[in-house]
Amino acid sequence: MTETIKIVVCDDEKNIRSYLVSLIKKQGRECSITEYAAADAYLSDGKEYDLVFLDIEMGGSDAGLDGMGLARHIRGMEAQKQPIIIFVTGYEKYVYDAFDVGAFQYLVKPVDEQKFAEVFGRAAGQIVSEAEQRKKKLVIQYGGEGKAIPLNDIYYMESRNHNIVLYLKDGNMEYYAKIGDLEEELAGQFYRIHRGYLINLFHVEGYDRTEVRMANGDKLLLSRYKYDGFVQAYMDYISEESL
Repeated sequence: MTETIKIVVCDDEKNIRSYLVSLIKKQGRECSITEYAAADAYLSDGKEYDLVFLDIEMGGSDAGLDGMGLARHIRGMEAQKQPIIIFVTGYEKYVYDAFDVGAFQYLVKPVDEQKFAEVFGRAAGQIVSEAEQRKKKLVIQYGGEGKAIPLNDIYYMESRNHNIVLYLKDGNMEYYAKIGDLEEELAGQFYRIHRGYLINLFHVEGYDRTEVRMANGDKLLLSRYKYDGFVQAYMDYISEESL
């Protein structure tokens, strides 16, 4: 089944919204598109979206929010799924502010069709890839019953006293398993950087020769014998994810 990408176009100029919608429709992706002329309308909707095209200098908000203010508000909504944000603006001076709110890209008006297609393709690819990852799960026996855990909810695993400790987005979980079996089962997305650690490559924030930094802030020991293999596995993983 094709993944439907939920898109918002938020701009106070109707002709710009219409132009962006026409460009989106040309990309041949399965999409649902919602238009807003002001930040207030987006916020009052309360729905979750995958991709937001956002004008920076946007008026019409009773709350006094322009596009950058709306982006900051979105990033502060931790309970919601975070969308990809692409700024579309006539002003290049905001480019550094855009990256402060984790913008995926910054498009300057008038938007070039070829540039739009390239940026949209990368964003759509990331959205679909992450959706596919959310469908992948690890099934374990915990508390006398089977439990399915999405792989992307797992930061890493630690082998401890013949058990496995899962470090998850919503806490930790310990159950009986062998790290060697999990290493084999999860090869491709997970890599064993040390005899005691099996990490999710999706959540790697950085690394050096002695440790790997994970998205939850933990720093894990990287075996010197595993360094070359880890780097190769990580490069292979991010190359595959970018396709």
